[in-house]
Amino acid sequence: MAELRIRTARHTVRVAAAPRRVYQLIADVTRWPQIFDPTVSVEHLGFDGTSERVQVWELVDGEVQSFISHREHNPTRMQVRFRQQNTPHPVASMGGMWLVLPKGSGSLVALDHYYRVVGDDPVDAEWLAQAVDRNSVAVLAALRETAELGDELDALWLSCEDSVDIHGDARDVYDFLARAQDWPQRLPHVDRLSVAEDVFGIQHLETGARTPDGTVHSTSTVRVCFPETHIVYKQTRPPAIMRAHTGAFVVRQLAGGVRATARQTVLLRQETVAGLLGAEPGSAPDVRSAVREVLRAFNLGTLGRAKAFAEARRPALTGGAPQ
Repeated sequence: MAELRIRTARHTVRVAAAPRRVYQLIADVTRWPQIFDPTVSVEHLGFDGTSERVQVWELVDGEVQSFISHREHNPTRMQVRFRQQNTPHPVASMGGMWLVLPKGSGSLVALDHYYRVVGDDPVDAEWLAQAVDRNSVAVLAALRETAELGDELDALWLSCEDSVDIHGDARDVYDFLARAQDWPQRLPHVDRLSVAEDVFGIQHLETGARTPDGTVHSTSTVRVCFPETHIVYKQTRPPAIMRAHTGAFVVRQLAGGVRATARQTVLLRQETVAGLLGAEPGSAPDVRSAVREVLRAFNLGTLGRAKAFAEARRPALTGGAPQ
């Protein structure tokens, strides 16, 4: 059998930011879900300081695909080589490299791909070439936008985490969190919600959520569910004030109960924050505080209802009646 053809692609972008800052954003995959639109979630599987393995979930033509990426960091040369495993059809193999070079007062970033197509099918090859092109152009544009925020990035980046201990069963807590289609009846801040789950564990949500001032915001969200342990999500259409909004629910069984944790991370839009404040971009403390209060209200409100739901199913522990 003839060896499959190796196909290559290179995409570049000029960035008005120091090379080291750009390289750090490429090397730190934990920030990718907030920076890159296609990236839904990233999970570290191992890291020795130079080599790492990460599992990535990303959107391709509206569908969530997952693969494992082996990454080799070279901070001296400011490059990261990658090789993917468990690639989805029609990818037979995929690898490449990020490279950051000084260019004038800023940087030049090159993103290389080399890949093979299953069966060298010409239709699949054309589709994959277009997908690589679209994805590369999008992520390089997002990288440039984020890197050029400079020191303002930290002011626009916001995370919060809340936990609740529950005298119940992890399966009941997870069930409450996973069955988002029931949230309009279970959570007062959810005005409406529809769920599409064509692939088990991959949920696409359309939601109308009510904020404390009574305003209803429409959002689109993709969720990846890991039965009885955790759910990760990303809003593909977040509120206008947010450049990105990601989060997770984690359910952990403890001796005699469960600890449920809700985490959220937001990247605010620089121009929206500045407009709300009527001030220069970057001075965002008032907006940050308001957004954090809304996020915490969602965390604690959802976890509180999950606690009541799970504990009502454990009458021996709580004295409640089963539902």
